[in-house]
Amino acid sequence: MSDIMRPIPFGELMNWVLEEHRTQGTIFGVSELYHHTSGKTLPIFTEQVETPFGPAAGPHTQLAQNLIAAYVGGSRFFEVKTVQIIDGEDLPVSKPCIRAEDECYNVEWSTELRVPQAYEEYVKAWFAIKLLAKSMGFGSPDGFVFNMSVGYDLAGIQSEKVDKYIEGMKDASASAVWAECTAWAKENLDRLPGVDAAYIDAINPHICTSITLSTLHGCPPDEIERIATYLITEKKLNTYIKCNPTLLGYEFARKTMDDMGYDYIVFDDHHFKADLQFADAIPMFRRLLALCEANGVEFGVKLTNTFPVTIAAGELPGEEMYMSGKSLYPLSISLAERVEKEFDGKLRVSYSGGADQYNIADIFACGVWPITMATTLLKPGGYNRLRPIADILTNMEYKAFDGVDVEALSALAAKAKTDVHHVKPVKPLPSRKMKKDVPLIDCFTAPCAEQCPIHQDIPEYLRLVGEGRYEEALRVICEKNPLPFITGTICSHTCMSKCTRNFYEESVHIRAAKLEAAENGFASFAKSLKAGAPCGANVAVVGGGPAGMAAAHLLARGGAKVTVFEKRGSLGGIVKHVIPAFRISDEAIANDASMLEALGVTVKLNTEVADARALLAEGYTHVIVANGAWEHGALHLEGDAALNVIEFLEKQKNAPETLNLGKNVVVIGGGNTAMDAARAAKRAQGVEHVRLVYRRTKRYMPADAEELELAIADGVEFCDLMAPKALHGGVLTCEVMELGAPDASGRRSPQPTGRTVELPADTVISAIGEKVDTAYFVKNGVTVDERGRAVTNEACKSAGVYVIGDARRGPATVVEAIADAAAAARDILGAGEAVHFALNAAPAELKARRAQLRGYLDAKTEASRCLGCETVCENCVDVCPNRANIAVRVPGLDKEQIVHVDKMCNECGNCAVFCPYASAPYKDKFTLFASEADMADSTNAGFCVLDAAAGRVKVRLGQEEYETILADDTRTYAPLKALMETVLRDYAYCL
Repeated sequence: MSDIMRPIPFGELMNWVLEEHRTQGTIFGVSELYHHTSGKTLPIFTEQVETPFGPAAGPHTQLAQNLIAAYVGGSRFFEVKTVQIIDGEDLPVSKPCIRAEDECYNVEWSTELRVPQAYEEYVKAWFAIKLLAKSMGFGSPDGFVFNMSVGYDLAGIQSEKVDKYIEGMKDASASAVWAECTAWAKENLDRLPGVDAAYIDAINPHICTSITLSTLHGCPPDEIERIATYLITEKKLNTYIKCNPTLLGYEFARKTMDDMGYDYIVFDDHHFKADLQFADAIPMFRRLLALCEANGVEFGVKLTNTFPVTIAAGELPGEEMYMSGKSLYPLSISLAERVEKEFDGKLRVSYSGGADQYNIADIFACGVWPITMATTLLKPGGYNRLRPIADILTNMEYKAFDGVDVEALSALAAKAKTDVHHVKPVKPLPSRKMKKDVPLIDCFTAPCAEQCPIHQDIPEYLRLVGEGRYEEALRVICEKNPLPFITGTICSHTCMSKCTRNFYEESVHIRAAKLEAAENGFASFAKSLKAGAPCGANVAVVGGGPAGMAAAHLLARGGAKVTVFEKRGSLGGIVKHVIPAFRISDEAIANDASMLEALGVTVKLNTEVADARALLAEGYTHVIVANGAWEHGALHLEGDAALNVIEFLEKQKNAPETLNLGKNVVVIGGGNTAMDAARAAKRAQGVEHVRLVYRRTKRYMPADAEELELAIADGVEFCDLMAPKALHGGVLTCEVMELGAPDASGRRSPQPTGRTVELPADTVISAIGEKVDTAYFVKNGVTVDERGRAVTNEACKSAGVYVIGDARRGPATVVEAIADAAAAARDILGAGEAVHFALNAAPAELKARRAQLRGYLDAKTEASRCLGCETVCENCVDVCPNRANIAVRVPGLDKEQIVHVDKMCNECGNCAVFCPYASAPYKDKFTLFASEADMADSTNAGFCVLDAAAGRVKVRLGQEEYETILADDTRTYAPLKALMETVLRDYAYCL
């Protein structure tokens, strides 16, 4: 495929808009259409805006369809993408060029079109919006403003090409593209209700009365001032100067990033030294402000440009990239504060830098506007995120600019540095990707359920919980998960790491919803539990921890006779006897255990089975070993010995009076068990300080983020970058470590420094990992791997017995234990997979949720935050600025299908970031090509239309290419054939 975008002629552009709106109710995929009905406007320059925000100069203002999509979403101020003398294919842009997974990075800066093409796109968009505002009632035709952006030096701006662009944006009436738009509109008045020829003739051709100067890093102050002077005095344009965050100084930027958790972002001070200095900027702004007053135009500053950082972990191709979004916000708003203090709030600021639904009201309330944004629109929801922002702003007081509230701005700048929406989490984000490739058809899936080891039907039980149908929700849960209380309380919930809501604010609280279902639906659900019809299996389960309990439940429900042998006095294993009571109650464990009694399972407590295989000679048809991982991991310290974490936790939970920890406790380790130990020690009698020693930083600890944060909240003192060496007389000696350079994955390995520190340590607890009882397996003839774990087949079977849970995996999670139990139970029962409960929710309702961040969502329940990805995903549709991925409703198929439109794609790569599959939709989804030549330039599976009327197409699937007439085609996979027929019939405007 080619990364060259093909601008759409005006007639085809308008036909697309009108036909899509007529047939689908959307415009370029935007479903949350905004109509400005309040009549409120704000004056800016000599114009008016209905809403004081819109897309920044960037990926959302490059093509006409981008600008139209932004307008119908609610934008009314558009900073069109920057043009410069180097343009088109002469401007090298590495691809992919955007990565907006959390904070955003990009390696592109100016339009990828030729300057004349860019000009035509902006004129087409302007004219189209004028027509749509009038004919569809989106608002006043004079209620929006275009602002042009140019760079990067005076010679380039004065060149014939750029000068013609500027003059054309000031007055487009004499241009060929204006004539093209006018002619089409007059020829299609019947399709434009409320529009007549007189209205068309009266459309204002003065597209821009304002300009934003964008200069490269390192541009000298005198050059910036010369350019601005030229634009003000010669072009008579209202002028904004775009400033770089480097004005804040290296020390401020580095400290802010470090304090907010962005210490991994690599940059040095060279841009700070080479860029415009604050001491030079302020006098320049004063001179330019006076110059504008003398020339009858307005002056302001654009805050801010993106922030240059080093590509250290292969995030994008190249050596340097530009940071924006949530991490840029504290820098941009701080620079706004510093500048406004110099001008007593009298300087106009056009703001950009991490604005979104969470902070835009605060920014606007300070008197800082217009506000432009890019990063939030590059995330799922895309242009649909504009509608709620428009609603927020239009519900606020509108008043003409009379200055900035500097005190409020200072408070906002201070708040930004601790705002949860902008501070980086302690732990790095886990990958949101599934380990599977995207299919050509029916790619919608629930990533949460895919990630779950037992593939819980999460969207459906969330819906049922939200509707208060707890027993039904619990029935859905227990179909695959027989431990709803335990998993509802302490599950590691990796499902939540894959939740698409993470790209909005935070995951749906899936685990909490499970517990809500269990607590409210258990009494009635338990009454319905009964064993299945006898199947002839008589199964012995050795070990009554979560794995054994789960296996017993599933087997009994399937009709097996089950006996559980547990060497301790109660069921629950590690969860019951080791995990602290402040994490899970005995009642929760007992509830899950009680279901075994209802299912007729025999439980033999205080019974140790030394020889599991011997049970096969006692009448049992199958034996499952689920004896956990209770063996101690070894910590080698010089001097005194450390207390093992399992021994400590078991005593602390069951016999705390036997422990005398002293005042100072040190826990060595960085996993979840270490966090449990540290938190438990904090609660022990007489303990004053609990320190956790780990050889890396918190960011690289294996503990779940939630467990880490709870330990921090409990007051555990973290001693990062320390490797324990010796323990003598209550003093732990540690070697100080330092993190080395990032490797290709961005991970930094600890390196010894040779320095040591001493920590007071009345008790040292070793939490460096537990092990399985390898000797037990060897005794029973079970093969073990190099780590002493049982080697089994996919059904968890080895040497005539089944081995599940920690006994098979080593220390693992409860839900992984359940997955093993289910595999063994299926094999024993000869059963298929558990029943799948598909989400029963309306697609339209789910799509509406995709526009809303949590703070502005009427989220009465977690269910109302669930996006129902199994029914409606469309991340790739949402996040494409150019609208190059479309959702197609195919008769006969349950879900909308994704088609990639090759001619509109510039391979920015953003859809690849947000697709839940390990795939890139722009390469891997079924592609519509504009021509055979475009198809030949690509390896994508897809088709091009050879004769639309005859239904003749050329198809590529795998290595095969062939021509076919769809009506007679028997060769193509039927759903793909139906997809192509639908595009030709119902989406012909895309061709």
